Amino acid sequence: QVQLVESGGGLVQAGGSLRLSCAASGSIPSGGAMGWYRQAPGKPRELVARISSGGSTNYADAVKGRSTISRDNAKKTVYLQMNSLKLEDTAVYYCNVQVWTTIGPTNYWGQGTQVTVSS
Repeated sequence: QVQLVESGGGLVQAGGSLRLSCAASGSIPSGGAMGWYRQAPGKPRELVARISSGGSTNYADAVKGRSTISRDNAKKTVYLQMNSLKLEDTAVYYCNVQVWTTIGPTNYWGQGTQVTVSS
C-alpha cells in the first residue's frame, strides 16, 4: 500500500514561516515528480510547487519568491518551506507524487494537512 505522510501544518501568524514535509513509503516507485497542491474552501485544488527527480522546480505565481521546494531522494521525502505567509495561503495542503508509465500518469496523494494563517 502506497502512503504519503505529511507533517508540518498548523496555525501560524501572517508573516510567519512554516515547513511542510511529506515522506513516501510502501510500493511507490522512485523517480517520480513530487509536489504540493492546496485547496481553499470553495476553490479548486491548485498546484503550489513541484520538483522533478532531477531537481527541476516549478512554482505557482502566488508563492514565487517566498517558497522553496526541495527533496531528498534517498528518503523519498519532499519539503515545502513557506515564508512571509499570507491569509490567502490558508488551505488544505496535499502532497503529490506523479509517476509516468506507458499507460499514462499515476497520481498518489497524501491525506492533506491544514495550514491556517491568521492576522
